[in-house]
Amino acid sequence: MVVSTPRLLILVAALGWLAVPASAQTKSATEPATVAAPVEKPLPDIPTLIREVEAHQKAAESIQKNYLYRSVVTEQESNGHGGIKKTSTREYDVFWIDGVPVSRLMKKDGKDLSEKEIQKENEEIDKRVAEVKEKKAKAMREGKATDSAGNEVVPVSRLLELLSFTNPRRVMLNGRDTIVMDCAGAPHAQPRDRAERVYRVIAGTAWVDEQDRALVKAEGRFVDSFKIGGGLVANIQKGTSFQMEQTKVNGEVWLPSMAAGSGSARFFLLFHFNGTLKMVNSGYRKFKATSTILPDIKVPASQ
Repeated sequence: MVVSTPRLLILVAALGWLAVPASAQTKSATEPATVAAPVEKPLPDIPTLIREVEAHQKAAESIQKNYLYRSVVTEQESNGHGGIKKTSTREYDVFWIDGVPVSRLMKKDGKDLSEKEIQKENEEIDKRVAEVKEKKAKAMREGKATDSAGNEVVPVSRLLELLSFTNPRRVMLNGRDTIVMDCAGAPHAQPRDRAERVYRVIAGTAWVDEQDRALVKAEGRFVDSFKIGGGLVANIQKGTSFQMEQTKVNGEVWLPSMAAGSGSARFFLLFHFNGTLKMVNSGYRKFKATSTILPDIKVPASQ
C-alpha cells in the first residue's frame, strides 16, 4: 500500500507589534515604550489538517499533469565496509500521459541512450501506462481508492489509527508559515495485514505549508528492520532513513524537488538500494502531452 500524499494564512504580527499604548507617546525619550506582545495564532487541529492535505493533493494533480521536469538520480552503492563501491547516475524526464505519471529515462551516467535503448524505453512507458490504467479501472470496479500510479492507498481515517502525531508547532520555512509535527507508530494500533505492520517501525517529522495545506517536507527513519515474506518480498534494514522536499512552481502547484534515502531497502525486483540514493528535480515547465509514446515515438511538447 502507498500512502497518498496528502490553505490558510492570517497576518497578525503587524497588529501586535503596532499596538503601542497612547500613553507611551508622552513618556520621556529615555523611557522605553511598552509594546504589546504579538498575538499567537492557534495551531490547527491535526487530524483535520491531515485530511485537508490529502484533499489538496488530489486537487493539485489536475495542475501537476500540465508539468514536465528533469529528475537526476544518483546512487552510491556501499561496499559493506563504510566505503563506496560504485556511483551511478540516471536522468529522467517526468511527465503525465493519460492521467498516469511516467519517468522516461534520458541519460545513464551522463551518456545519451542509444536508438535501441530509446525504443525499449518508449515500449516500457506505453506498457506501464496501460498497466496502471487497468489497475485503476479494476480498483474502481471493486470500490477501492488508488493513487495516480494505481497503488491502493491507505485512507486518512486508517492512517490516523496507525500513526500518532505529536508535538505540533509553527515554524517559518522558506518565508512561509509551516506546521511541523512528529509522527510514529501508534502503540495500540492493530495491523490488518502484513503491509500495515510497517507503521510500527517508522518514525519521522512532517512539514505542512499552512496556507496551501501541502506537504512540503518530510523526514523519516526505520527504528527496526521490516520484512515481508521472510525478506523476499520486502526487506528494509533498521536505521534506513528517507527524506523529501517539494517546491512551489509558478505560484500554483507544489512539485517534488528532492528525495533521498540512506541504508538498505529492497521491494521485489522493482526497487533496491544499499548505500545512498538521491533524486534532485529541476527545469519545471508546462507542456502538452501526447496520449502515447508509440508508434510515432512522440514526446511532450514544451509550452
